[in-house]
Amino acid sequence: MPDQQQNSAAASPRRHLGLTDLHADCANCFALCCVVPAFAASADFAIDKPAGQACPNLRADFGCGIHTQLRPKGFTGCTVYDCFGAGQKVSQGTYAGRDWRTAARSAPEMFQVFPVMRHLHELLYYLTEALALTESMTMQPAKALHRKLGRVIQQTEELTDGEPAALIGLDVDAHRQRVNPLLQQTSELFRAAAFAQHKPKDHRGADLIGAKLKGADLRAANLRGAYLIGADLRGADLRAADLTGVDFRAADLRGADLTGSIFLLQSQLDAAKVNAGTKVSPPLVAPIE
Repeated sequence: MPDQQQNSAAASPRRHLGLTDLHADCANCFALCCVVPAFAASADFAIDKPAGQACPNLRADFGCGIHTQLRPKGFTGCTVYDCFGAGQKVSQGTYAGRDWRTAARSAPEMFQVFPVMRHLHELLYYLTEALALTESMTMQPAKALHRKLGRVIQQTEELTDGEPAALIGLDVDAHRQRVNPLLQQTSELFRAAAFAQHKPKDHRGADLIGAKLKGADLRAANLRGAYLIGADLRGADLRAADLTGVDFRAADLRGADLTGSIFLLQSQLDAAKVNAGTKVSPPLVAPIE
């Protein structure tokens, strides 16, 4: 059951979870990401693992036995995974600290709840960023959108505080369809205001795998859902670009400027090649190895 503090926060119309709060806190999670998803042996995972079965590297204390060696051991997929805080929410909120080992009867139910919670927390991450973006804009449409986003955030947070049965029965896709138009409207308003005299490129869902985009002008571009796996984006200008769901695996972002880009996740940066010249806005960091 959610604790009293969580219930109180959900009742507030402006909870304002920070983006940094919607990230994994592994110390307060029962390693759900190491158990619930299935792994398929590939460039991202060294082994096959069925859904609902613990990874063989998982320790008794719910820590990872190869945490500092994930990449060399072939578990790159683990290094770029983010549950958006759903793990600790399910572990410490929904199940009040009862883990799937000691409360084994709850395990199947918990494993169904976790992916639903992750979807909701991912939406909260994007909605929280959208709320901040609309708050930074002065035009009237942005103010109206800001109010709508606040209401949807409250509704989404209330869903995360639901009982396990309610979460399992939730139509997440239907809720996402209600949320997405608000995120898209936020993107359009922000990008138009960022470079008013610039005609941005539209590459929504584009297959740009391996594309040669070195030095490309992608200011305020719409790249939602684009595939940029292995693309050469060295020195590209991606300021104020919408990077929702962009697949940056092995993309070369060395020297690229992603300052002010929107809906960019740390996990996307973690999957790309970056260097000291890669520019991003806080709280994101360019992970230089």
